[in-house]
Amino acid sequence: MEEPLALQKGLIYGPVNSRRLGRSLGINVMPTGYKVCSFNCVYCHYGWTKYLKGDLSEHLKDMPTVEDVERELEKTLRGIEPPQYITFSGNGEATLHPDFAAMVDAVLAVRKRLRSPARVAILSNSTGVSDESVRQALHRLDVRIMKLDAGTAQVLDRINRPARGVSLDEIVTGLGLLGDVTLQSIFVEGGVANCSDGDIDTWLAQVERIKPTFAQVYSLENAPAMETLVGVPIPRLEAVVRRLESIGVKAAAY
Repeated sequence: MEEPLALQKGLIYGPVNSRRLGRSLGINVMPTGYKVCSFNCVYCHYGWTKYLKGDLSEHLKDMPTVEDVERELEKTLRGIEPPQYITFSGNGEATLHPDFAAMVDAVLAVRKRLRSPARVAILSNSTGVSDESVRQALHRLDVRIMKLDAGTAQVLDRINRPARGVSLDEIVTGLGLLGDVTLQSIFVEGGVANCSDGDIDTWLAQVERIKPTFAQVYSLENAPAMETLVGVPIPRLEAVVRRLESIGVKAAAY
């Protein structure tokens, strides 16, 4: 059985060839020795979450500072061909970092200083969007790719296994307030699933509340945390895309 990927070992990684963003330079603002996140997704390609929480105050000593991000990003960009994207991603949820907003500003300042053509993006699990300061920081990015895998609290608990206090309704409301978002939604089956007709119906109802500019529908690419999971075939994902388009949401299957 193939194993989940190893955690990113540094602050800056790549560039990697992303199926959604092309040549992307990653920024990992989470610890490198262990995984801390507000989700414990069954499909995560970094394996199970060791510390499931939304408050990272106990982990600050293991996380980079704003100055670290600015210094390492500028050093890396000066030594490589410009990537298409600079992306907040990595070992956990970037918006949980207490200095996330300042990090966004630091990344944008480096890009301006070096006159880099790269766009700045985030791959987020969306649990931070109920915070107004996080939403303001997200607005300053060029691209916001935000997770929504569930249409009900029951499916959220089954697939994403969130930390205590995470609310699907607050996520959906926050995404609607954020506006101009790309949804990223993964569908899986095998042991647990979120791709029944009923699951898709309730998920579509939440998508209608959010009104995203685009939706990325995909399935497994790497080995998941839960070994029994299997990917959903492309024809079924394309059927979801057609349903999205029927409610006026542009979408693609990956």
